[in-house]
Amino acid sequence: MTSLTDRKNAAISRGVGMTTQIYADRAENAEIWDKEGNRYIDFASGIAVVNTGHRHPKVIAAVKAQLDRFTHTCHQVVPYENYVHLAERLNALAPGKFAKKTIFVTTGAEAVENAVKIARAATGRQAIVAFGGGFHGRTFMGMALTGKVVPYKVGFGAMPADVFHAPFPIELHGVSVEQSLAALKRLFAADVDPARVAAIIIEPVQGEGGFYPVPTAFMKALREICDQHGILLIADEVQTGFARTGKLFAMEHHDVAPDLTTMAKSLAGGFPLAAVTGRAEIMDAPGPGGLGGTYGGNPLGIAAAHAVLDVIAEEKLCERADQLGGRLKQRLAAIREKAPEIVDIRGPGFMNAVEFNDVKTNLPSADFANRVRLIALEKGLILLTCGVHGNVIRFLAPITIQDEVFAEALDILETSILEARG
Repeated sequence: MTSLTDRKNAAISRGVGMTTQIYADRAENAEIWDKEGNRYIDFASGIAVVNTGHRHPKVIAAVKAQLDRFTHTCHQVVPYENYVHLAERLNALAPGKFAKKTIFVTTGAEAVENAVKIARAATGRQAIVAFGGGFHGRTFMGMALTGKVVPYKVGFGAMPADVFHAPFPIELHGVSVEQSLAALKRLFAADVDPARVAAIIIEPVQGEGGFYPVPTAFMKALREICDQHGILLIADEVQTGFARTGKLFAMEHHDVAPDLTTMAKSLAGGFPLAAVTGRAEIMDAPGPGGLGGTYGGNPLGIAAAHAVLDVIAEEKLCERADQLGGRLKQRLAAIREKAPEIVDIRGPGFMNAVEFNDVKTNLPSADFANRVRLIALEKGLILLTCGVHGNVIRFLAPITIQDEVFAEALDILETSILEARG
């Protein structure tokens, strides 16, 4: 009998990478069962998509109710009230004490593409500044903005022009806030006139780049630079949004309001939905028909998103994220006493990471991080690695994870790190 892996290899492009060979059969909250009946604790959440857990009852109920009414009309042809209402809710919730408007699309990359379109239309400028290590999607503009070549840009030819990168401030890797700001100043002096820059885009916590939080001093300085030069500030909250960092949006940690916010992933609890929310006058810059998409704001995703926002508020998931993240970081700190490979433990709320170096060379060790991941997988815990050097394990369990399942996962994590040392 042909295995599922063999069938996958024969049928699906190898460009679609797979972290595991687990083929899901069913899932509930923070647990997944595969086709053979094996149980796994999910510390990936579909890459930060199910902050409210797999199949949260309120999300499922909302989608079932919508299924009984209609599944698609295309809001640009026959609009629906739920789309309008969700836009109203996001306009009220997104950072910034000013009038806002929202558009809905389908993926995070599409949200980023549209944020760039809106920024260019609003400013009449072309250039965009992003940061090394940042991740903004796999479309061509997303690839251009992403500050990592392998595997995202290899073999795909020329990227869109007028995209520039500055170093992201990471003290652990020898780049201070002052150095990053100085590099941005040099960029404006040597490569692109700030009067040509439409927007600066940044993740409040780098996701794929290694879960490095932006220092508040840097975010405030970016806001000042943008205001000085008439540049728009785009916060890419695709991975950081919806209670993951202990706030509904990570920008709230800095008390800095971006001009545009991109969001996706956990917005709809597992259903495809993304959005751009921003200053009303900026969002209105493109003409009618310049924004949109056939599936943008699909009714099922809209219904799910309403339920997600309700669950976050009712179950106090921002507070829960802080509690879980505190417990995880405390446990990792205790493990660090026995595992000198751990060089850093970080992250706001429940958007946490642990970074590993080789104890002999003190250089980043992707090998050690991957050993931990594979040992944990054998024991029933799904982990994800990330980082420019591949030496970071990121933790993205559902914020709704049960206490007893969380405790079980921490035990597996500790055992896996210690076994990896051997």
